[in-house]
Amino acid sequence: MKDKVKYILQLPICELEKNLNTDCDISGIKFCEEDWKNELETFKNLLPKIKKPLMIRGCGNDSIDAELLPEVMKILDRECIIGIVNENNYKSLVPAAIKGGHKLIIRTPIDINLAKEMNILTSDMGLGLDKILIDADIGGLGYGFEYGYSIMEKIKLEGSSNENKKADKYLDMPLISFATEETAKTKEAKDENLALYLEIAAVAGVLAAGANYIVLTIPQAVSVMKGLV
Repeated sequence: MKDKVKYILQLPICELEKNLNTDCDISGIKFCEEDWKNELETFKNLLPKIKKPLMIRGCGNDSIDAELLPEVMKILDRECIIGIVNENNYKSLVPAAIKGGHKLIIRTPIDINLAKEMNILTSDMGLGLDKILIDADIGGLGYGFEYGYSIMEKIKLEGSSNENKKADKYLDMPLISFATEETAKTKEAKDENLALYLEIAAVAGVLAAGANYIVLTIPQAVSVMKGLV
C-alpha cells in the first residue's frame, strides 16, 4: 500500500452520499466546524453505506477536533485514516487511535526535523510507526509548493535505504498531501473549469514529489488522474 499511490476524494458529509460510486481509492469526509454535532449523527447513519476505505478529517479547529475525532473513532466499524494530528492535539487523539487501530495523519510545518520529532513523540505514546502518514503541510502553488516539494523529496530520501545508509525509521512512512486544498483557496479557483486544472496541476506536482496518498476535492479530477496514471 505504501508504494502504490492512493487517491482520496474528500467531500463534506452532505456531498458524500451522492459520490459514493466515484472511482477514488478512498472516500474522505471533512467535518464542518459550525455544525459538527449534527454531522456526527448524519455520519452514523451514512457509515454502513460506505464500502470503500475511509479517511475522516476533523473541522480544523484543534480544540473541537480533540472532542470530535475521538467520538468519531468510537462509532467506526473498520480501520480508517484519521486526521489532522499536530503538536496541539496529539495527546488527545493518539490514545483513541491506538484503541481503535486507526492510522493517523501527522501534520507539521514544512520542516523535516519537525516531522521526525512528531513521529517520535506519537510513537513513544504507543502508536505503531506503520500507523503514521506524514503530512508535510505544503502549499498548493508558488513558493510554498516549490519549497514543500523539496521537503517531501528529503523525507522520501531519508526514509529510504541504499548501500550507503540505513533508512531513518522515523521518516520511513507514506506521505499524504492536501495540496489541492490550497489551490481551492485561490481566486482563480472560483471558475469551476480553472479549479479543475489547478487541482490536476497540484496533484501532478505532489505525485512527482513522491506522495503516496493524494487528497482531491473535485470528483472529475479523480477520473482524470486515474486515466493518466
